[in-house]
Amino acid sequence: MNALSLFFTHAAIGIAITAYLIRKRKAEEKPVCPIGGNCQLVLSSKYNRIFGIYNDLLGLVFYLVVAILAGLLVVEVGPAKWWNTIIFAGVSVGVLMSIRFIYLQWRVIGAWCTWCLLSALTIFDMALIILLSNFELLP
Repeated sequence: MNALSLFFTHAAIGIAITAYLIRKRKAEEKPVCPIGGNCQLVLSSKYNRIFGIYNDLLGLVFYLVVAILAGLLVVEVGPAKWWNTIIFAGVSVGVLMSIRFIYLQWRVIGAWCTWCLLSALTIFDMALIILLSNFELLP
């Protein structure tokens, strides 16, 4: 499996995580929290929004954009160098945001959300894939 297909798979995992959280939020249901049981506390905190937009929605947009860009790299459409640069920048911002969210759960909210941590791990894995492929996702 090459770096690009692995990267795309991680984007699909992120899409599944955020879609689940959005569905639960829209239905006003508590998400299943396999570890810790405090997902709802984190997801209902004031830190669950940036500029009034829910974090799960921002995450979904992020994962969709990187999946589309990875797909464009696979089919070799458009300027591959630009797609790589945009993906690198997006994942870099995603890593910084994930670190912030982990800190907020740990030190401010005092509770852990399994889904949030899985999303952060997915983004960290994406960054690792980029680093190990020497910043080029091209096959």
